[in-house]
Amino acid sequence: MQNSLWLKNVEAPILPTLSASINCDVCVVGGGLSGIYTAYLLAKKGVNVVLLEAKPAFAFGTTGHSTGKLTPQHGVIFSKLIKYFSTEEVFTYYEANKNAIDSALEVASEDTFERVDSYLYATTASGKQTIDKELYAYNELNIPGVETTETELPFDVTSALKMENTAQIHPTKFATHFLNLAIENGASVYANSRVTKIEIDEKFVLTDNDSKVSFKKLVLCTHYPIESIKGLITTKLSIDRSYLMASKTTDLLKGQYLSVESSSHTVRTALIGDTPYLIYGGGSHTAGEVEDTEVYYETLKEEMETTFNLSEPPFLWSAQDPNTPDLVPYIGQISEDTPDLYIATGYRKWGLSNSLVAGEILSSLITHENHKAAKLYSPTRDQFGKNLLKGLSTIGFVTANLAEGYLTRMEAPKCTHLGCKTRWNKGDETWDCPCHGSRFDKEGNVIEGPAVYPLKLKK
Repeated sequence: MQNSLWLKNVEAPILPTLSASINCDVCVVGGGLSGIYTAYLLAKKGVNVVLLEAKPAFAFGTTGHSTGKLTPQHGVIFSKLIKYFSTEEVFTYYEANKNAIDSALEVASEDTFERVDSYLYATTASGKQTIDKELYAYNELNIPGVETTETELPFDVTSALKMENTAQIHPTKFATHFLNLAIENGASVYANSRVTKIEIDEKFVLTDNDSKVSFKKLVLCTHYPIESIKGLITTKLSIDRSYLMASKTTDLLKGQYLSVESSSHTVRTALIGDTPYLIYGGGSHTAGEVEDTEVYYETLKEEMETTFNLSEPPFLWSAQDPNTPDLVPYIGQISEDTPDLYIATGYRKWGLSNSLVAGEILSSLITHENHKAAKLYSPTRDQFGKNLLKGLSTIGFVTANLAEGYLTRMEAPKCTHLGCKTRWNKGDETWDCPCHGSRFDKEGNVIEGPAVYPLKLKK
């Protein structure tokens, strides 16, 4: 079962469950970093905001299962983005992430982050070519980056691309800091309050105990939007799952690393209490597609032992990430027909910095302020036509899994979202839906949406 390093000895604030009907200007659904930071910025501007989280604690979901890297260096991204967007728009993506990180760190608690350099690295000749293309994009866009072959890694690299003065965080402590700031600024915050129904036209949501929140505007920061059908977001998102582990080490690294080869690996260290840990991750597949996920953990364990000479890792966990066809998240109004409904999703494994961008964009849109990146991130941006084939392939995958599940997994429980047959994930001991990425624990309780109701398991 998953055991994230970021949940070790973390004291979550004790927060109330919504137990009465209330009114607000803005209701934010989802208590990860996106929802927390959005609620904080809105409350800071004097907006009457309510923040709802389904779990007993905030930031214990996707945020608490991330790498903790807070950097604008989102893998090999800029050489890919220039295929979809103008150079000005691509630089806006970099600038939005860098500025959001810098702004958040100005008010973040010092014990929740540290400044480090970020590296992309290659160990093969083809990987070096990938680094060269990304460096060319950096130069074209005037993004600061340094090519080098010197790293702290215990093996030789053919090339590395360094972005200086980025950051890494303890994600749950970092998010909890901003949760406390949101409450101090007047936000009403509720845990154990899962939203099970949304009435857009009548402007209210219901929680699982039938408490009602009436709103003027609604923000869905639920990772995979539970009301995605409004803007056809289900046709634009694919979902990947990747794996992480942490083991005690002796020395802390000064940088954080990500390989560019097809079997990409992430490396960083963290000081938890007085103990340094090395965090190592890799492996990726479409969510819900693989049954025997233990092989991913076993492969990483072997690599950690042989490469870093570290013992059996006490912490193993995985993360799930929606992707958009053009690699830029969807942040803003979900569609032109629903001007009071906003979403933030599609972070492509880089949800920490993009969560901060989301908070800035969403709070600016709601308070009628300009944000330079709002148009770039808009869910209504004119890119769907260009990516229709990929969108249709996602629809095809969903449809195929819906039918295949009933033929090959007849005894598996049905996902409570749209009825796809789930698949048992042996490595994490979860029921995973291959259609839209919902996850349930072995008792059938929802771990991750878009599903909001538990599975009906046979006794």
